[in-house]
Amino acid sequence: MQQTGRLALVTGADGFIGSHLTEALLAHGYRVRALAQYNSFNNWGWLEDVGNRPGLEVVCGDVRDPEFCRSLCRGVDTVFHLAALIAIPYSYEAPDSYVDTNVRGTLNMLQAARSEAVGRIIVTSTSEVYGTAQYVPIDERHPRQPQSPYSATKIAADALAESFYRAFDLPVVIARPFNTYGPRQSARAIIPTVITQLATGAKTIKLGDLAPTRDFNYVADTAEGFIALAETPGIEGRDINIATGGEVSMGETVKAIMRLMGSDAELVLDPARLRPAKSEVNRLCGDNTLITTLTSWRPSHTLDDGLRKTIEWFTRPGVLSKYKPDIYNR
Repeated sequence: MQQTGRLALVTGADGFIGSHLTEALLAHGYRVRALAQYNSFNNWGWLEDVGNRPGLEVVCGDVRDPEFCRSLCRGVDTVFHLAALIAIPYSYEAPDSYVDTNVRGTLNMLQAARSEAVGRIIVTSTSEVYGTAQYVPIDERHPRQPQSPYSATKIAADALAESFYRAFDLPVVIARPFNTYGPRQSARAIIPTVITQLATGAKTIKLGDLAPTRDFNYVADTAEGFIALAETPGIEGRDINIATGGEVSMGETVKAIMRLMGSDAELVLDPARLRPAKSEVNRLCGDNTLITTLTSWRPSHTLDDGLRKTIEWFTRPGVLSKYKPDIYNR
């Protein structure tokens, strides 16, 4: 597609959702400055799968550095801020790291966006900020309930974003995706951990609690939701769910994957995969009324549609070698 001239910055572009969002933006005609976390291997994470494309500029660095964030934002029309530590189990062990990246990193990006007068900054939240649903479907007015250090840092980041809108008139939109899944997702999540274990021929599948429900959204739909929030006028200062409006239990999800992969493996409880009892989010089902009212976005994949595409990707030659199905990834 011919480039529009609009320059989008995607932080966390080397990650799961960020790499898909980068591809989607390029397909929509954006030029993209994609941030990959600096490392001495010069590895671009999942951007390695995206490859060099017209309109794509990959930059390596870290959102914990404020001056670097300012340089990232120069000349940018829209910022999509996705860079974060997201693994809930690891947040129990390293909460300081989550504060540094998720809270201070977001503060740095907000200050940089303000300093460089960007047209809009989309700050990425998470459905985990709601905790276990007090009512369903969960709309944007639902109380926030931090049930893990990870979710606490995301609540703090959301509050900072809102404060910059109110205090400095920064054009902020808070995107709150529910449970995104698809190709490139970390095996710490239930869908890839089941697929990767089955793909190696495992006859027993190690899992955590299968009772909680989630609102699963295929990654291509989530990426389109981000773009819709970037392109819709007049929604600054809003926090907006990206959700399907449905829910399915972990157990039902596992059975769907096994059906699609033709497996009769035995399911085994792995205590290491259980959250502390008061930390488990037992029910998530998002209300997507706001996003579907304000924008033209609609989820286009059923769960089976998305699972088929995800299974097809994970079972391609060479993909499984990038994962360690026999080791629990926190």
